[in-house]
Amino acid sequence: MERRKILIATKTYPSISTKYQETVCTAGVLLDDEEKPVQWIRIYPIRFRQLDFDKRYPRWSIISAKIERNEKDYREESFRIDDSSIEVIRKIDTRKNWEERKALVMPLEFKSIQDIKEQGKSLGIIKPQIIKKYFCKKEIEREWKPKQQTILDQMDLFEPSVQLDKIPYKFGYEFISPDGKKHSCTINDWEIQQLYRNCRDRSNETSMENKEKEALEKVRQKLEDEFLSKKDLYFIMGNLKNHKNSFMIIGIFYPPLIKM
Repeated sequence: MERRKILIATKTYPSISTKYQETVCTAGVLLDDEEKPVQWIRIYPIRFRQLDFDKRYPRWSIISAKIERNEKDYREESFRIDDSSIEVIRKIDTRKNWEERKALVMPLEFKSIQDIKEQGKSLGIIKPQIIKKYFCKKEIEREWKPKQQTILDQMDLFEPSVQLDKIPYKFGYEFISPDGKKHSCTINDWEIQQLYRNCRDRSNETSMENKEKEALEKVRQKLEDEFLSKKDLYFIMGNLKNHKNSFMIIGIFYPPLIKM
């Protein structure tokens, strides 16, 4: 393994698997020794919530860690990480309209999802030409599958404070990319899923149904009312390992919209 610097751009909401238990996919930018952007990178699998607290890297931090290509994943951006080697170096702030964040991310921008595919990549950031609308869909299954719940129960024996909800809704955008193609993509950004959980859990409503309604409305206000009118939106897109042509929004890059 080689020690490298990585900018953490986004983390997906934890998923449950029989092989890795609870895992998170992290996407970011591989940096050179001078902290200049080199390429997009995917770190998977990583049991983020089981990391020591000093190694739980926040979004938009630069970390140093030992990594190597994940040879079991055909996607060239996919790497494994040595959890014990993680060092959080510093957090990139939002001063001057996200100036430093933009300098690290925008040199690696793609024109469209099709552009990502044509370059043989599976991960990248794009700017939608037109965002048609925000959407929210109810999941068919509200609870984890029995095998997944068994894994969570086993984890709880050792870490009873760890609780992972299955989010019973999917959030997303319908948009048109600069090449004129229409897309409808769900969002798997941990930040957005956590927004829903926080709003639901802090609600003063008495019934779970009303708590969820209030949380859904606050997510809509964030993703539709605020983001579509006040933010200069870019989407960090990633594909699925077993469905290479299917892309989802794994992170939203939302510097303030500068009106001329």
